[in-house]
Amino acid sequence: MSPSTQAMQRDDDANPGMLSVRDGEARWVRPDGAAGRACADCHGDARVSMRGVATSHPRWDATLGEAVGLSRRIALCRERHQRAPRGAPEGVERLSLSAFVAHASRGLPVRPDPDVRLDPVRERGRRLFERRMGQLDLSCADCHDARWGRRLGGATIPQGHANGYPLYRLEWQALGSLQRRLRNCMAGVRAEPWPADAPEWVELEAFLQVRGAGLPLETPAVRP
Repeated sequence: MSPSTQAMQRDDDANPGMLSVRDGEARWVRPDGAAGRACADCHGDARVSMRGVATSHPRWDATLGEAVGLSRRIALCRERHQRAPRGAPEGVERLSLSAFVAHASRGLPVRPDPDVRLDPVRERGRRLFERRMGQLDLSCADCHDARWGRRLGGATIPQGHANGYPLYRLEWQALGSLQRRLRNCMAGVRAEPWPADAPEWVELEAFLQVRGAGLPLETPAVRP
C-alpha cells in the first residue's frame, strides 16, 4: 500500500470509508422494522457495547447451527428483533452498519473466537485457501503466501489479510465487503464464484481470521 493510501486511511477526514461509518451511526439510533426498535434500544452506545465484537467474528450461531460473519449477524438481528428486512449483503444499509460496528473495534487485535464448534469451519476454510481453482489453476495461497510482495498487473500482491473489512477500495470507488473482494479474486483466476449464501464464504472468512490473528482491526481500511 502506497504512503498516500496509508495516509488517507489514517486521516478520518480524508478516509472516504468514514462516510459509511457515519451513515451506520445514524442508522444505529433510528427505529426500524415492524417492531419499531433501533439497534441502540438493545445495545446502547456502540462505542462501548460493540467494542471488540468485530475482532471475533465469524462466531457460532446456536439457533442456525452454523458460523455467521458480522454482516450476517447484523442481518439476523434485524430480522429477529426489529422484524425488519435483512437487506442485501452489498446494500448500503448492511455495509454501513457493519462498518460502524467494526469501527468500534478499530485498533484492537483480531482475536478468533475459541469456540471449538468453529474448528471444522476453519479447517474447511484452510482447504479452500489452498485449493487450486479456475482456468488459471491457482489457489489463494499461490498468490498470497508464495508470491506476496511481487507485482501482478501493475499492482503489488498483498498477503491477503482481512482485518480491514468492510473497506473502501479506490478501484471500486465504494465501500465493499470481504465477499465482494473474494468474488473479484475468483473472477481473476477465471473461477465460478459460489452462490451468495454458500457456506464456503464464511468458511474462508473464518480461516482468514485465524490467519490474521493479532493484526489490528483497520475498518474502514482503504485499499487501491
